[in-house]
Amino acid sequence: MNIKSLLTEFIEDESGLTAVEYAIAGGLVVGGMIGAFNLLGDNATSKINCLASAVNGASTDCTS
Repeated sequence: MNIKSLLTEFIEDESGLTAVEYAIAGGLVVGGMIGAFNLLGDNATSKINCLASAVNGASTDCTS
C-alpha cells in the first residue's frame, strides 16, 4: 500500500467513532448515577438520623 491509500483508509475508518460514542454515553450515565446517589444519600442520612433520635426518646416527626 502506498501512503495515499493508507491515509485515505484511515480518514474513512469510522470504527473509532463508535468507541467515542460509547465513552460519552457511559460518562453521562455515570454522572447521572453519581447525582442520584448523592441526592438519595442525603435523604437517607436525614431519615436515619431522625429515626435514631426517635429511638433515643426524642419526639420527632420522620414522615417528611
